[in-house]
Amino acid sequence: MIASIHAEAIAALPAARLAAVTDVEPERAQSLAGEFGCAAEPDLAALLARDDVDVVSVCVPSGLHADVGVRAAEAGKHLVVEKPIDVSLAAADRLIGAARAAGVVMTVISQHRFDRGLAELRRLLDDGALGRLVLGEASTKWYRSQGYYDSAAWRGTWGLDGGSLMNQGIHYVDLLLWCMGPVTEVTALCATQTHQIEVEDTALAAVRFSSGAVGTIVASTAVFPGFAQRLEIIGTGGTVVVEDGQIVGRALSAELTEPSEDGHNDGAASASAANAALDPASHAAQMADLLAAIDAGLEPAVTAESGRAALEVVCAVYESAREGRTVMIPAAAAGDPGAAVPG
Repeated sequence: MIASIHAEAIAALPAARLAAVTDVEPERAQSLAGEFGCAAEPDLAALLARDDVDVVSVCVPSGLHADVGVRAAEAGKHLVVEKPIDVSLAAADRLIGAARAAGVVMTVISQHRFDRGLAELRRLLDDGALGRLVLGEASTKWYRSQGYYDSAAWRGTWGLDGGSLMNQGIHYVDLLLWCMGPVTEVTALCATQTHQIEVEDTALAAVRFSSGAVGTIVASTAVFPGFAQRLEIIGTGGTVVVEDGQIVGRALSAELTEPSEDGHNDGAASASAANAALDPASHAAQMADLLAAIDAGLEPAVTAESGRAALEVVCAVYESAREGRTVMIPAAAAGDPGAAVPG
């Protein structure tokens, strides 16, 4: 399903063109190729053998990302890997190692970092406008029917997909880490409440960040009819609320009058945001960043390590829920989620 978004994003880039596609179901590749005016190769080997392919977008089921990505890296192709980087840390490490060994550049899709609201939030954080961060909350309350999971045998499985947090919620896990810094402690509950699947359709976690700040993560595909993804970042200097990539609430102490006696502040602004359709423009922005990084010999804005850091938290949530205990993530394993966080 995501392949067409990648194709549209590539088509929007003046410096790139879609050369070829392939799929284990040839008719799907032929259909996409016909829509976007490119070649349809019979298999991955044929696609990787093409001299005009410089970058490969990996849009296969999540649990196959490393298998396909490693082959592409070994063929000397740079990589755009859909989220999550894979469904296990071992697979993620195998893919990262292959990309490093081959000297290719890899980015893991976290296109919402390029949304206008998130870019503004990142600027405010870099400027120290929110002060010392104290609380971060990421919420994905979506709805998926049983038919969605029944549409493909890999959906809703541990080996190839993961549950509501791994598949749907990981975008905002990444954004939470990007804003708040690495997570060191996770306490979680997971449940399968409304679907016949082997993974969870509802996940809830309390987390502690290396800075000492705390946060929550909620992800579900059992919330009818589905609501905007929401990120709240709260510091000693103010609060910013993002819904589906747009800032819908912003209250900074440097910009507002003193609170009234009842504790409210008349200067605080808020708005509501409806569910947003997937927009290829953010994918295109991330791909453009990757191409610029390749040309400059630099790391992309969203690194493979950032993708691993988000996966590390998701895996810790699953482990905590499964074993009924708090899971610690060592500082060395947590790594840098992609940006320094002001204290």
